Amino acid sequence: MFTKNKYFNKNNALKLTVYAIIIGIFWIKMSYIQSNIFSLNVENANEASILAFNPLSSIFLIFGLGILLGGRKGMFVSYILGSVLLYVNVLFYREYNDFITIPMLSQVANLAGMGGSIKTILETTDILLFVDVVIAAVLLFYLKSDRLTQFMPKRREGFLLALLAVPLFIVNLQWAETERTDLLERTFDRNMLVKYIGLINYHVYDAVLQGKTEMKKTLADSNELVPVINYMNENKKEDSDRLEGVAEGKNVIALSLESTQTFVVDNTLHGEELTPYFNDLKEKGIYFDNFYHQVKQGRTSDSEFLLANSMYPLNRGAVFFTHSGNDYEAFPSLLKENGYFTNVMHANDKTFWNRNVMYDSLGYDEFYSKEDYEITEEKSHGWGYLDEHFFADSLNKMKDMEKPFYSKMITLTNHYPFSLPEDKKLIEEGETSSGTLNRYFQTIRYQDEALKQFVEEFKQSELYDDTILVIYGDHFGISENHQEAMGEYLGKEINDYEQFQLQRVPMLIYGKGIKAEKNHTVGGQIDLRPTLTNLLGIEDSNPVQFGQDLLAENRRQLMVTRDGDFANENYVGIQGVCYDRETGEEVPSEDCAPGFEAAEEELNVSDSVIYGDLLRYLKETEMVTPEENTKDS
Repeated sequence: MFTKNKYFNKNNALKLTVYAIIIGIFWIKMSYIQSNIFSLNVENANEASILAFNPLSSIFLIFGLGILLGGRKGMFVSYILGSVLLYVNVLFYREYNDFITIPMLSQVANLAGMGGSIKTILETTDILLFVDVVIAAVLLFYLKSDRLTQFMPKRREGFLLALLAVPLFIVNLQWAETERTDLLERTFDRNMLVKYIGLINYHVYDAVLQGKTEMKKTLADSNELVPVINYMNENKKEDSDRLEGVAEGKNVIALSLESTQTFVVDNTLHGEELTPYFNDLKEKGIYFDNFYHQVKQGRTSDSEFLLANSMYPLNRGAVFFTHSGNDYEAFPSLLKENGYFTNVMHANDKTFWNRNVMYDSLGYDEFYSKEDYEITEEKSHGWGYLDEHFFADSLNKMKDMEKPFYSKMITLTNHYPFSLPEDKKLIEEGETSSGTLNRYFQTIRYQDEALKQFVEEFKQSELYDDTILVIYGDHFGISENHQEAMGEYLGKEINDYEQFQLQRVPMLIYGKGIKAEKNHTVGGQIDLRPTLTNLLGIEDSNPVQFGQDLLAENRRQLMVTRDGDFANENYVGIQGVCYDRETGEEVPSEDCAPGFEAAEEELNVSDSVIYGDLLRYLKETEMVTPEENTKDS
């Protein structure tokens, strides 16, 4: 029987003191990481207090479970696992400015191809993040041997600690909702979730979300596709006849430029143009200057998904991993039905980002991967095959391809950590406070020179008369972690609006018969597929597409990001704040309300299709048109 005098003796006091010290040092470490390594945008004293408080419930939970299951050994295992979880998130955040989700854990195979990037994001001072583990080991295992028996598994102690986590979390959540109501509904904003409920609690919540996600496909049926198609019909615009079929029967080369943002176009460094060739080339085709990437955690693979399906990627993980077995009505399959030989060219491992599996689902005929190129050490650097050699070899392959063909090309060299051999550096490094940005200028300049060699050789080949080039950036290269340096380079403060505008990527359609124009329509990667089908004069029978032809004069100008932000012809909406799109000045929030509502609905409908694998029911789902309904009656 538990009594106060029996329990609070000298030895138990020592044990409780050790518990308190270990919990305290882990809380200090977690608070330091959340406050100083992650950029959580703490705006006031109340948010700072919440950030300091939120580690406690998760610490009590993991240490309580550790003690419950294994006493001092269990507590130490919890300490190690918690420390590893924190550090892995630190590394991931440095690279992606985001936090790990459970779907991302399925992508650990990608680490084999990220050696250079991982070495760059490691820092010598990181060893200090594990000094506390040694202290915990000393406290738990190197006390006097006769006192170690006090740390034998105590179910009551572990259970009470874990139980205390519940009221602590409730207090945490209610306190957090004084700053942000309906917090747990904002699953797309992981920075906000970590700021208000803490990193470990966020991971527990992410596990709950994953469980719900797994159930959606299991419980889905064909009836769920009906409201999706109805939504599509309600938002559908009439097909445009502008440039319709201008590229009918032609080959298509879709060139995805790694980590390329629009801010480098027509810009200079040390008085030299960063993209001199592209600056000239864009004047000879249709150039879109308000074109945004729309990727999330899947990065390049997300941009591929957007083009192939005209659907949004997922907020958590990459569709290429999490839903590669779904049924899709993808663009490569459509082109194959129309007589095209469809292929991807990417000089990387076939398994990277699960491409070898996903490409089959998308309907590609061929994947020219690393093994299909004569890659040597002299022709490689950083992430692999240098762009100039990749372009030259790929063009040679295209010359021998069955016509017409659709080739999706993905470059490599302009990839974090943005390094080059000395003889490939065509411009001096930048002089900002960010080494990453400084090197980025060099790889961008190299990429432009490699592009020049490719396009000029293409123009001299027999392909030129019967091929269109679609050149676009796949996603950002410089994350918001480098805002200060970006501000130094651009000569202005990088606020939320400016950061949003930095998510624009180049987009150019070029080829014989394509008249030059500068197009200001607001669009994104989700619009690529309907634009290309219009140019090719191909009827696309897939009713589940969220993009619209970028060349249509009556198109709905709405670009939605995976975070629920948006841009249209008048406004930019970011996390509930509304800005004038032209001036960047903040305007009344009600001006953006329709845009936020449309963005939320659009993302929810797209997610329902992917999570439920609803396109598997497309052939058996018949929509009754008004005319059919009249006949039946």
